[in-house]
Amino acid sequence: MSRFDPEDLFKRLAQSRFRSRFHLDDQARLYLESRGLDAVMGHGAAFIAERLAPAHPPRDGKQTPMRGHPVFIAQHATGACCRSCLSKWHGMGPGKPLTPEQQEQILLVLRCWIERDFGASIPGSPAQGALF
Repeated sequence: MSRFDPEDLFKRLAQSRFRSRFHLDDQARLYLESRGLDAVMGHGAAFIAERLAPAHPPRDGKQTPMRGHPVFIAQHATGACCRSCLSKWHGMGPGKPLTPEQQEQILLVLRCWIERDFGASIPGSPAQGALF
C-alpha cells in the first residue's frame, strides 16, 4: 500500500470557498506556540477517536466547534469535521467505525494543514519542566 499524500486533497479543498476561508486565528497560534505541535496533535488524536471514529458519533454534524482549538479549525478547513464531510472529502463512508489507519490519515492531514497555515516553524513541545 502506498503512503497517503494529502496534496490531491489540498488541491480539491482549495477549490472550496467555504473550506479555504479557514485560517488559524491569534488564539490558535498562541495555543500552538505555548503547547507545541506534538501536544496539540495529541489532543487531535483524542478528538478524532471520541468525536469521529465511532460508526454513529453523537451529534454528528455538530460535534466540531468552529473555533477554540487549532485542531477544530483544521478539521473544518480539511473536511474532517463530521462523518458526512469525511465521506465527501476523504472517501471514508459513514456507518462504520474509522480504522486506526484512517484516524492516522486524518491526523496527518490536520498536521499538514496546521503547519502550512501557521507558516513558520511550530515548536514541537514546550521545554522540559516548563510551567503552564
